[in-house]
Amino acid sequence: MEGKLELVIDSKSALGEGAIWHLQNKVLYWVDIDPGLVHAYDPVSGANKTVSVGQPVGTVVPRAKGGVMVALRDGIGALDLKTGKLEIIANPEKDLAGNRFNDGKCDPAGRFWAGTLGKSGGSLYRMDADLAVKKVFGGVRTSNGIAWSLDKKVMYFIDTPTGEVASFDYDNATGEVSNRRVAVKVPSENGHPDGSTLDVDGNLWVAHWDGWNVTCYDVRTGKSLRSVRMPCARITSCAFGGPDLDILYITSARTGISASDLEKQPLAGGLFRIRPGVRGIPAPEFIG
Repeated sequence: MEGKLELVIDSKSALGEGAIWHLQNKVLYWVDIDPGLVHAYDPVSGANKTVSVGQPVGTVVPRAKGGVMVALRDGIGALDLKTGKLEIIANPEKDLAGNRFNDGKCDPAGRFWAGTLGKSGGSLYRMDADLAVKKVFGGVRTSNGIAWSLDKKVMYFIDTPTGEVASFDYDNATGEVSNRRVAVKVPSENGHPDGSTLDVDGNLWVAHWDGWNVTCYDVRTGKSLRSVRMPCARITSCAFGGPDLDILYITSARTGISASDLEKQPLAGGLFRIRPGVRGIPAPEFIG
């Protein structure tokens, strides 16, 4: 698998997303947004456990006390993967018809961040350890990849239609952000930036919707360092996994692709992996 892209599951997901490796359980969590499916892939057994939550689900993160947290159409909730029981904890946009949660991750302190999208416009939210939810900022169109620098002083955030990776000063003690600026302006030939993940060198790997690739960017200079060419156009998220965090897992989508174009990219919607020659960092669990 070294340096070679492999198809892990030919899932034909409508909108595969939210890849995250749970180091403690040694599984990859990921979702298929539109049909509301939460997956847990075990690379040792090859099993891919699937739980239906009955509504569109944007992202999934591991929870320190067990189970996972999910961000869905109806808010943020806790999911028991063994029983399939879903408990909605908070829905800050219950009065905004047509909105739903999309991508999100936990910050280094274990808070759960997730953003929304929809007709009413989106926002970025933070759930703290006490399960209280705070709106961090609004004016978001399509909330996507979020990551934090190795020194815990910078947050990276992708609002896909902007075509850029934004960076903020980040206070790990409080979860407050400030001083928004542009870290990376994504070249048009790369498509639209979607999900992202950080490696041990502090570089950001970004999945590109309609870009046929995942690209590694130096967020200090804004320059692209390397790309992984994909066999399908709509690349949605990426996450380092495996015991040594040296395997990059990549999700994709087939929604909105015409039948004739699907003939040219039959693996669209699949889950992929590659060893890119660099390791990632452990994904924090939600501490609430």
